[in-house]
Amino acid sequence: MQIAKVRGTVVSNYKEPSLSGVKFLLLQLVDEEGRLLPKYEVAADFVGAGLEEWVLVSRGSAARQVQGSEARPVDAAVVAIIDTVNVDNRSIYNKKDEFR
Repeated sequence: MQIAKVRGTVVSNYKEPSLSGVKFLLLQLVDEEGRLLPKYEVAADFVGAGLEEWVLVSRGSAARQVQGSEARPVDAAVVAIIDTVNVDNRSIYNKKDEFR
């Protein structure tokens, strides 16, 4: 899994039927120090993440097999909204500090 920040949405009127109702997000990847990387990807959102939130992204077969749903043709899926990230006993991210 990888940490990413939600930067926007991707809208598609026509898509694979199994993706009907699935929201797509444009994500910017984050490194272990909390710095935004110059790398973006699109992921299916299964948890209802919002703009600017930090999320966990799963890829490959794990992304296609989100528990409780049918397999879907996705390469990446948002599977969690992050509350806090701590590295070496220091806070890298705290959701409550971001949205004051």
